[in-house]
Amino acid sequence: MYINNEDFEMWMQKLSKKLNDIGQDLKSLINTKEVFDEDEKLLDNQDLAFLLKVSYRTLQRYRSSKKLPFFMIAHKTYYRTSDVREFVRAHMDFQTYQDFEKKHPKRKDKDDKDLKDE
Repeated sequence: MYINNEDFEMWMQKLSKKLNDIGQDLKSLINTKEVFDEDEKLLDNQDLAFLLKVSYRTLQRYRSSKKLPFFMIAHKTYYRTSDVREFVRAHMDFQTYQDFEKKHPKRKDKDDKDLKDE
């Protein structure tokens, strides 16, 4: 297969632009320690669908109805565990909430721990 120079240059420019976009996304992820609390975790669609035992389409309905907060990085959907905890508490049954808490326990504040020790 023969590729002329113009086509090659066009493909290389597209590739370079895509790599720059990915680099920007990675820079935003590198600084997540300043953005999120220490105990905050992120779940993607696959993680959350498995955890809640629902389909991707069901998650999409929750997002569309604004019941479940989310954000996107590089066309991939993410959820904060604190947002999911509130969603599960408000919209799911008690057993699902308990399962979520077992897999993603909420850490107590350092001050709460100090008070219990006294």
